[in-house]
Amino acid sequence: MIMNGLKWSMMASLAVGFTTAAHAEDFDAGKSEFLSSCASCHGTDGKGKGPVSEQLKVAPADLTVLAKKNNGVFPVSRVYEIIDGREALLTHGTREMPIWGLRYALEQPPTLFNPEAVVPETVVRARILSIIDYLNRIQGK
Repeated sequence: MIMNGLKWSMMASLAVGFTTAAHAEDFDAGKSEFLSSCASCHGTDGKGKGPVSEQLKVAPADLTVLAKKNNGVFPVSRVYEIIDGREALLTHGTREMPIWGLRYALEQPPTLFNPEAVVPETVVRARILSIIDYLNRIQGK
């Protein structure tokens, strides 16, 4: 009886594990990060027509033509610098776009045990790189 219960318990655990793994495969971290951080200005399709775009002084860029505007090569370093925003980019002009590197770094609220909570730089980089990966995948042909 106990062995039978153990067997069913293991089978149920495996089924849950496989279901979770299947859902994890479907999860697109870059798209999720883009939708939560960028889509309000750049639109869900990345073409620059998000719900907030008309309220901005400078129209958001169409992020689906970055490679096209760069002779067919997606400008990874340049896009990283713009998203991160912690280094002043003189050619970028005034900055209406949030400084995501700083926002991501300070996103974790301070606690009693960690009054100056800061997200590790590796997490900040991973979030920015996931957006860049997604942007690279939505480039027009």
